[in-house]
Amino acid sequence: MVLKIGILGTRGIPNQYGGFEQVAEHLSTGLMAKGHEVMVYNSRKHPYQEKIWRGVPLIHCFDPEYLLGTAGQFIYDLNCIMDARKRNFDIILLLGYTSSSVWKMLYPKKSIVISNMDGLEWNRAKYSKPVRRFLKYAEKLAVRGSHYHIADSEVIKDYLDEKYNINCKFIAYGADLSDDASEEGLQEYELAKKEYFLLMARMEPENNIEMLLDGFYRSKSGKKFIVIGNTANKFGRHLINKFKGDKRIIFIGALFDQEKLTGMVKFASVYFHGHSVGGTNPSLLEAMADGAFIAAHHNPFNKSILGENALYFDDAEQVTAIIDKHEKLFREDFIRSNYSKIKNDYTWEKIVGQYDHYFRQCSVAKTADVFSASVQLVEVE
Repeated sequence: MVLKIGILGTRGIPNQYGGFEQVAEHLSTGLMAKGHEVMVYNSRKHPYQEKIWRGVPLIHCFDPEYLLGTAGQFIYDLNCIMDARKRNFDIILLLGYTSSSVWKMLYPKKSIVISNMDGLEWNRAKYSKPVRRFLKYAEKLAVRGSHYHIADSEVIKDYLDEKYNINCKFIAYGADLSDDASEEGLQEYELAKKEYFLLMARMEPENNIEMLLDGFYRSKSGKKFIVIGNTANKFGRHLINKFKGDKRIIFIGALFDQEKLTGMVKFASVYFHGHSVGGTNPSLLEAMADGAFIAAHHNPFNKSILGENALYFDDAEQVTAIIDKHEKLFREDFIRSNYSKIKNDYTWEKIVGQYDHYFRQCSVAKTADVFSASVQLVEVE
């Protein structure tokens, strides 16, 4: 069975932004390798302007976010949806819903619409109360407007199933296993193996970056603390200004060179993961695959992935304790167990296979004429 699949909801590929762009990269190439026809929607402002990337056709749509700010995302998603109406996709995969679900009445009628529901967007600290109310509404619209739903976290799946009485499909993010690690990143940033701490995240409050840096600032450590992530926003600038007096803390900005990243993660003394909202975070899986010793914020999302194979913290004081005592707390078996978990459960080959199987199931249900009866749009009170 060959399916025509459109992937919408991201800024495009190759990945220059975040998790869903990474998913789009692997899904598009992986599903094409399985014989499907796949197209990915890209912003016209994406740095990569070619029409094909690694064999995947790209559809560039007008994206006025650079002119209108956040409001431009809604127009970009609308432009992608209107283009998709012309292409007779068997399946449309919407990655996220924040700025697309308001257009649900315009989704192509003959396509199977599947939404990857992202994390609990309405619970993010960076949003005001009115925005949070809108995001809850957008979540509801996404459930109503989609025939099927995917969650990248078992915690998110349980929440959606209970709240909306749906049978959401759990499919996690993936990660690439790495045995050999380049030292190019260490050389570029003048780092020595196991002589620095590392975090990698978007500069957002719910990623607990300020808590982590507060904890490090209070520590006695003579090691460096490397922060990877784009600081060109209000919160990023706040962090740079707050910690500018501590020469141990180094902000290096966004980094998308996977070889450099792999080595920097692998050779860190401790990889700190502060994410507290969302599903299966890609950077956490990558750290597990890269053989990092991980300290994570204590919450159900991180716990569901790491189990007992990590150190956990709830506040800056606990971060300080980990930093000052990390050598005594080091556990090689944590690293081995996390690596095995990636190998058994989270390889991209396996994740792509799960998407492939699920898409085929959806298509068979429609072909068998049970689509309208048992896979109808979910109505939410």
